Amino acid sequence: MAKLIFRYSTMNSGKTTNLLQVAHNYEERGFIVKIAKSEIDTKAEDRVSSRIGLKRKVDYLLPPQKNISIDLKINVLLIDEAQFLNKEQIDQLYEISKLYNILIICYGLRTDFRMQGFEGASRLLEIADEIEELKSICSCGKKATFNIRLFNGKPVFEGEQISIDNQEKIKYDTVCGECFLKLQKGKKDYHD
Repeated sequence: MAKLIFRYSTMNSGKTTNLLQVAHNYEERGFIVKIAKSEIDTKAEDRVSSRIGLKRKVDYLLPPQKNISIDLKINVLLIDEAQFLNKEQIDQLYEISKLYNILIICYGLRTDFRMQGFEGASRLLEIADEIEELKSICSCGKKATFNIRLFNGKPVFEGEQISIDNQEKIKYDTVCGECFLKLQKGKKDYHD
């Protein structure tokens, strides 16, 4: 069972819903499951929350730049928003999975709104035992592969890598590569 798995996708693809379903399935079979997320993700405070309304309090809020400290007498650790973890934390998760025989499944974004990798996601792509893509669709009907940041409803392609959505002026959407490039070059208008 000792694996480190990375399940990635764009935003709004059902990553958190999948995480909660996986937790339920393992718990139903008697496994000890814990859920964690980065403290950087303040959207649902100390919970993971899916767009369809499923929520659950996390067992661990992982502070940035700190060693991962968890109960090692568990079977499964599920991590939401894993892209916000740093390289050292991902390396620690790999060690925990191998040395303590814990299945660790990380959910997160592969890239940001500028098509640049997150540190945690990039490290997961390098060392995870399994990598799985969860699919989402663009408004044009093609597979969504990138996230765009909207500021007051308009796409922006510069700025700080992390800005949590659900704030007054910041929202995110998912697009295919073609729509991303057309929006970035001003050859297409964004329509919500």
